[in-house]
Amino acid sequence: MKITVAGATGVIGTRLSENLRQSGHQVAAASLSLDTITGKGLDTALAGAEVIVDVTNAASFGDRAALDFFRASTRNLLAAAAEAGVSHYLALSVVGTPRLVESDYFRAKMVQENLIRASKRPYTILRSTQFYEFISGLIDTGADGDVFRLAPAFMKPVSAGDVAALLAELAMGAPLDDVAEISGPEQFGIDEIARIYLAANEDERQVVTDPSASYFGVELTDDALLPGAGARVATEKLSDWLYQSMGE
Repeated sequence: MKITVAGATGVIGTRLSENLRQSGHQVAAASLSLDTITGKGLDTALAGAEVIVDVTNAASFGDRAALDFFRASTRNLLAAAAEAGVSHYLALSVVGTPRLVESDYFRAKMVQENLIRASKRPYTILRSTQFYEFISGLIDTGADGDVFRLAPAFMKPVSAGDVAALLAELAMGAPLDDVAEISGPEQFGIDEIARIYLAANEDERQVVTDPSASYFGVELTDDALLPGAGARVATEKLSDWLYQSMGE
C-alpha cells in the first residue's frame, strides 16, 4: 500500500521509510519545511495513500515556536488526509506529555495530540521515551560551566531503530483510536545515563545531580518520564547501542 511519511528525513523518518520500503510498500515523503507548514504539495504526497505517519518535529523547543509549528503542521496534515480519504493517521509523540505541559514543547505536543483526536479520523498515537540518539542533546541542556547539572528523574531510553520498527508495524495494522507507548528495556536516572554516556565518549566532565534541574523548562517528578504498564518494551540495550555507535 502507499504510506505517506511526514518528516521522512529525520532520525525516525529515514529509518521508518526504509523499513516500509523493505516490506514492499510505496513510501511518499512530505518534507518538513515545504509541505507540512505551508500545506504546499500535500495533496500530491497523500494522493492514493492509505496511511499517513506523522514524525515531524519542531526545530525549536522554546517560546511559541514549537506550538506554532505543531498547530500549523498538524492542521495541514489532517486537512490533507481528510481530503485524500486516508484511513489511518499515525503520529509519534512523547511518553509523559500530559504530565509535562508546563513546558512549552510538551504543551505543543499535547496540542498536536488533541488536534488528532478532535479530527474524528481513525488514528494511532505512539508515545516514545527519549531516544538514545538524543542523549547528547539532553546532557547539553544541563551545561553549567564545566559541569552538567541534571535531575535524577528516571527514564527508559530507546533506540530510534526500535521506535521506527514499531511505527512500521502500527502503520500496517488497523488504527487503535488510542495511545500506545514504547520504551527501552532499562531504567536509568537522567544524571546516571549522562555519566555512562560521557564515560563511553571519554569525556571527563562531571555530572552534578540536581533534583531541581529542569527538563525542557519543567521540573520533573521521579516518574514523569516513565511509560505505563502496558508499554511495548524494546530489546536494544544502552550498552549495545553505545558499542555500535562508537564503532561508526
